[in-house]
Amino acid sequence: QVQLVESGGGLAQAGGSLRLSCAASKSIFRGIAMGWFRQVTGKQRELVATITNVGSTNYTDSVKGRFTISRDNAKNTVYLQMNNLKAEDTAVYYCNARGLLFDSVPPREYEYWGQGTQVTVSS
Repeated sequence: QVQLVESGGGLAQAGGSLRLSCAASKSIFRGIAMGWFRQVTGKQRELVATITNVGSTNYTDSVKGRFTISRDNAKNTVYLQMNNLKAEDTAVYYCNARGLLFDSVPPREYEYWGQGTQVTVSS
């Protein structure tokens, strides 16, 4: 079964740091991209950062210069290093996997989500 498991969330003070981890199933980790999204209850889930299967990264403007997404291909794990945290970073953070399965013509698209890890930043 496809599985994404997030960890590393918790409570931090403004200006502090947290490091999130997402362990992914091997079959999907090397897809098009892995990413982190976040969501506040009652609001739409938003993109935080993505990293492609060749290491290209992208960030939402609000976290540029503060967050870093990375991946360890040997461990099938993606990370989100969050520095200089702000109160507005408080959310549930979700790991995302997106890619293609080449077992058919045309290839099949897939997208999977983890269950989320809570990040709370106090000011």
